[in-house]
Amino acid sequence: MDHQVRFSGILSHQSSQNPDFFNWNKVKIRYCDGASFAGHPQHEFKNGTKLLFRGQLIWEALLDELLAIGLFNAKQALLSGCSAGGLATLIHCDDFRERLPKDATVKCLADAGFFLDEKDVLGNYTMRSFYQDVIQLQGVAKSLQKNCITRMDPYKCLFPQEIIKETRTPIFLVNPAYDFWQIQHIVVPDASDPQGYWKRCRMNLRYCNPSQMEILLGFRSSLIKALSDFQQKKEGGLFINSCFSHCQTWMAETWHSSTSPRINGKTIAESVGDWYFNRNMVKQIDCPYPCNPTCYNMDFT
Repeated sequence: MDHQVRFSGILSHQSSQNPDFFNWNKVKIRYCDGASFAGHPQHEFKNGTKLLFRGQLIWEALLDELLAIGLFNAKQALLSGCSAGGLATLIHCDDFRERLPKDATVKCLADAGFFLDEKDVLGNYTMRSFYQDVIQLQGVAKSLQKNCITRMDPYKCLFPQEIIKETRTPIFLVNPAYDFWQIQHIVVPDASDPQGYWKRCRMNLRYCNPSQMEILLGFRSSLIKALSDFQQKKEGGLFINSCFSHCQTWMAETWHSSTSPRINGKTIAESVGDWYFNRNMVKQIDCPYPCNPTCYNMDFT
């Protein structure tokens, strides 16, 4: 683990890189619990082995400390995170809002945390099985929305498409429609491709054949369908580009620079700023790959 982390993107103090939030106080919370700061089991022993999962308590302790040293006086606040941190942002968004002053402007930004409950190429629900195991091992259900877990199996309430239905605090969702992490772990996890048919495609979309691209286009369609109700929420924001990437808010290259991804001429930083400060409604959904020449596409080949 690095002892020091360079702040860039949404954490940058440079106005050229972070036009709306450069002069804000910023805190980075290191991810450490394996369940988006939601673990809280009743028992610490599993099969005779002592296991400690305290993500929920870590979250509460961190928030208590930050409130004590000045966060309680905040007039504006934005909880953000990417990947598992994006999921953590969604899980804890309303709690964050409730702990801050009622007259403060409090919103949440989830980057690449909108994990889908979709079948892989063999027809298996890989992510669903993973979430079921995490729920059982870490006692995550106690940290999830009560209205949700009373209506359905708790694992479903760990998927963002259910979380956003109940969340009251304004949310902005940044997500690539061709999220490489989800393609490599949900659509085509290693176990689903023993012959290596997808080996090159899942590393770089340029190497996908038409039948593979049709499957990935279907994944994009599932994402947009899962967001259909959210699109109608006036207070919500969206930036869904057609890039082969994952987290896009923490790097200058994808957050705000001359070569950053854009939709309708706006960078992610500009879009988030417009939404947070109520300059414009932001519901940006890109056309399908490869239509956007501004994309910052990863290449793992």
